[in-house]
Amino acid sequence: MRPDLAALIAAALGRPVAADERIAVATSGGPDSLALLSLADSAFPGRVTALTVDHRLRSEAAAEAASVAAQCAARGLPHVTLVREGGDFTSNIQARARAARYALMGDWCGAHGHGLLLTAHHADDQAETLLMRLNRASGSDGLAAIRPARRLQPGVMLVRPLLAVRKADLAALAAADAWQQVDDPTNRDLRHDRTAMRALLAATPALDAAALAASAAHLAADAEALAWAADLAWAGRVQEADGRLLVDAGGLPAALVQRLLARAVETLAGRPARGSEIARLAARLGAGASGTLAGIVARPGTIWQLSVTRPPQKGGKKPQNAA
Repeated sequence: MRPDLAALIAAALGRPVAADERIAVATSGGPDSLALLSLADSAFPGRVTALTVDHRLRSEAAAEAASVAAQCAARGLPHVTLVREGGDFTSNIQARARAARYALMGDWCGAHGHGLLLTAHHADDQAETLLMRLNRASGSDGLAAIRPARRLQPGVMLVRPLLAVRKADLAALAAADAWQQVDDPTNRDLRHDRTAMRALLAATPALDAAALAASAAHLAADAEALAWAADLAWAGRVQEADGRLLVDAGGLPAALVQRLLARAVETLAGRPARGSEIARLAARLGAGASGTLAGIVARPGTIWQLSVTRPPQKGGKKPQNAA
């Protein structure tokens, strides 16, 4: 049975797709994205554009993008190839390529009136992500893994409607629709964490990718509830006074305490801190010790006080209360 894409997008967004809403589909040429493109074209005829990104990281990428473009043209589907300018990435290649890809597609969508950008992340991707985050000792937000929807930029929503659909089902759908699929060898490179987790899942039948994906969805719901509770706690337990933030963390569960502390640090520092750093700072304050993080000094007491540290004077010493 073919997934009901309109219903899946509505569930991810929390609303139906508007009648005049235009949709872009991230289309790499792999079976997952080609299946999504078929589903989108069927559900929203005349409103879909396929976007393929050539990062210029592999010599084959231009030919692969041309193959996708030709197949789309044969089916009467609008297609655009977006080419990344600039040199090769020398470190953290997958993460930097992903950021560049979303930036290119988001900018194109914003400029061409496409309010929804769909990607073909599926249940197997979700399971891999959950395992990766577990291996990194992530907190509740990280363990929520891939979220079904988020704002990519003003006027553009990134939507992942297939997070409960298995990769094998999408591959079968792409084959049934006679797409010529692209094979990206980087998907088998075990130097990448995701590829290693993919191999682990394939070699371990006891690990059920669908169940892992469902667990990630449950964790996402829990993280949303925690964020809602943290907003209430912030409104009632945090005050601003003379450039300081006063945080009443007394009696709150540790998860809420860390969320309040993280928000306070980000508010004062202008940038977020790592979850592990927030946890250490919360532990210091809970033990009655001061600490510093991201240029913020935090002092313990019945009410925690957070303020921006003053830069040390020339020849001065590091504050004694620094963590």
